[in-house]
Amino acid sequence: QFQLVESGGGLVQPGGSLRLSCAVSGFISNYYAIGWFRQAPGKEREGVSCISSFDDSTRYADSVKGRFTISRDNAKNTVYLQMNSLKPEDTAVYYCAARPSSAYCVLTRDAFYSAWGQGTQVTVSS
Repeated sequence: QFQLVESGGGLVQPGGSLRLSCAVSGFISNYYAIGWFRQAPGKEREGVSCISSFDDSTRYADSVKGRFTISRDNAKNTVYLQMNSLKPEDTAVYYCAARPSSAYCVLTRDAFYSAWGQGTQVTVSS
């Protein structure tokens, strides 16, 4: 049974930073792709960033490029999303998702991922 648990969300002022964590369990190996998605009230879920398992290549949505960084610590079975220079429009529930045995990751098809976390709220407001 795959399980993903997000943490690290909270309330931050514009320009501030947060680091989200996605703790992964239940996978036989570290060979899985991870995606971070977010959903704001009244909006569709959108892909934010993802990291592959083959070469740790990464992808970012244009709206977060240069501000967000995704990384993984295989020893801890955890993927991180470092978010800097946060803006009010970054406010959303953030979810991590996993696809086992995948050498690449995608941002445009959330159906690509087979396991999802419960989400963590990020609120950017003064």
